[in-house]
Amino acid sequence: MEKNGNNRKLRVCVATCNRADYSKLAPIMFGIKMEPEFFELDVVVLGSHLIDDYGNTYRMIEQDDFDINTRLHTIVRGEDEAAMVESVGLALVKLPDVLNRLKPDIMIVHGDRFDALALATSAALMNIRILHIEGGEVSGTIDDSIRHAITKLAHYHVCCTRSAEQHLISMCEDHDRILLAGCPSYDKLLSAKNKDYMSIIRMWLGDDVKSKDYIVALQHPVTTDIKHSIKMFELTLDALISFNKRTLVLFPNIDAGSKEMVRVMRKKGIEHHPNFRAVKHVPFDQFIQLVAHAGCMIGNSSCGVREVGAFGTPVINLGTRQIGRETGENVLHVRDADTQDKILQALHLQFGKQYPCSKIYGDGNAVPRILKFLKSIDLQEPLQKKFCFPPVKENISQDIDHILETLSALAVDLGGTNLRVAIVSMKGEIVKKYTQFNPKTYEERINLILQMCVEAAAEAVKLNCRILGVGISTGGRVNPREGIVLHSTKLIQEWNSVDLRTPLSDTLHLPVWVDNDGNCAALAERKFGQGKGLENFVTLITGTELGHLVVSLDGPDCSCGSHGCIEAYASGMALQREAKKLHDEDLLLVEGMSVPKDEAVSAVHLIQAAKLGNVKAQSILRTAGTALGLGVVNILHTINPSLVILSGVLASHYIHIVKDVIRQQALSSVQDVDVVVSDLVDPALLGAASMVLDYTTRRIC
Repeated sequence: MEKNGNNRKLRVCVATCNRADYSKLAPIMFGIKMEPEFFELDVVVLGSHLIDDYGNTYRMIEQDDFDINTRLHTIVRGEDEAAMVESVGLALVKLPDVLNRLKPDIMIVHGDRFDALALATSAALMNIRILHIEGGEVSGTIDDSIRHAITKLAHYHVCCTRSAEQHLISMCEDHDRILLAGCPSYDKLLSAKNKDYMSIIRMWLGDDVKSKDYIVALQHPVTTDIKHSIKMFELTLDALISFNKRTLVLFPNIDAGSKEMVRVMRKKGIEHHPNFRAVKHVPFDQFIQLVAHAGCMIGNSSCGVREVGAFGTPVINLGTRQIGRETGENVLHVRDADTQDKILQALHLQFGKQYPCSKIYGDGNAVPRILKFLKSIDLQEPLQKKFCFPPVKENISQDIDHILETLSALAVDLGGTNLRVAIVSMKGEIVKKYTQFNPKTYEERINLILQMCVEAAAEAVKLNCRILGVGISTGGRVNPREGIVLHSTKLIQEWNSVDLRTPLSDTLHLPVWVDNDGNCAALAERKFGQGKGLENFVTLITGTELGHLVVSLDGPDCSCGSHGCIEAYASGMALQREAKKLHDEDLLLVEGMSVPKDEAVSAVHLIQAAKLGNVKAQSILRTAGTALGLGVVNILHTINPSLVILSGVLASHYIHIVKDVIRQQALSSVQDVDVVVSDLVDPALLGAASMVLDYTTRRIC
């Protein structure tokens, strides 16, 4: 065992009450089962799992090859709030015998259902440690009160989002007993690859249905306003009938009001309508495929605002049941769904759209974190939980060893020669960097980018880094809003009209930002460099390429087709061209210099020759620096920045010449503007990362 100091296995009881909580608990149960040297698993099944009207869903637990230790019939039939209270009471009567017999070290309880409250109450009163999954979240019904009540009973907490973590801390829960792991169901969602999804669609919706051309509807009663929620369900069905698309309708959960909702379905003939398929239960693996390829999901289930975002499927969230949930941009809220027209308009707006995949609720690595958390529990520690009253510590531990899991970005730099991918922390530290030669063809390049990013994302988990998104820096003209490279430089071939966002987002299930490498360098300076805190400044990258600001009407030809550009004078390519000319004329090498036969002449050799006293090399560098200086003067006269930052490998060689040109050529009003050399090592990577990290900071704050 890792930290708990026990010489025996940890006995874990997982109690599941319904189809929804099993989809979150099953990945944990599989993980526990895969490590028999550490854990013993007891499974208790109760609630609606054992009711025929709700699909006898205990069978899917048996199909997953779990031994059910105990079945408890705890549901009191009825259609009102009193039946829910009686069901809690019945569970409280039956659970003590079960827990006395099983004697678990820890009980895992999920969510916010009334059955879960009975489980947590029983375990707490019987001095059994409780691990609560999905605490700290906010929705909009009595579930909020139940969820927070379970939080106060629980000894350990596994939450899915940073906001939920902050809520738990605000509720005075012990920082060291909170794990921000993500939602366990995302471990299955993000690894779900079923090429034969059409067979699943046909099985549930019919042979004539196409992908993205059907709707999944899942609506539950709102126990704090049953009458209104039934009326809203009636309006939803009317809107779906008018919308005239094939629709899979799942029966509601067992809350008060569910029977009345089923009567509404039957009154409208939904079970026999040619456009509808009404079912009590769909196995989770198949449900994943159905929502992933639906044209839209509608209702008020938490699944719509949580899991479905992983696929970018459009969602219409009706009413107040999920009013406080964090959602991706795929969710359209219809808070007051009080008319059929309003719901119908929402269907027309959402149906058939495709949104970026969202990972607000998880990154696919929740279960390994939870298992590590379980192994760390010290059974010798006092059972009585402690509360951490304000003031709250500024830095909150998230991982099992109480080390801050590093919020990070995946940064990609597409250069003319190399393709680089890095894991970059919020503080601008490059945690790990990968470099490969940039392939010449589109197909090879995009495949290599995907491969390197997948490898880096996997490595990030081992390095305790949470990847928030992907930022890409590339040469050429870019449409940042769409994530498309419009037109690239000649150094990067087959790189025009390229959609970078979609393949990366689809593969990694992460948001993706794309921008020009010059803009990225400026972003890096603003967040991590000498532009930090300044209202306006300019960054110029001196490297292989430089830019196409014309500084001479009769200057040398440029790769852009014009002539006299800064790039034609001062870029790495321009210096390499001049170095080759000198070398061909035997005018490059001076005493103390040599160029091996198998080594290409480059700008490096020109700079070396100049340092060793080669007058012609010095003249070329002076001309290049003067051209760059004139470009900077034009910029100073045009936009009057407060600072100019020279970035890139050639910056230190140009800085003094550029300052001389400014003193000689610039207007007196801008001669005091400072020109500095960047102290950032990888501005393109840091700038790509800053697009991700800046957005995340805004979202969290």
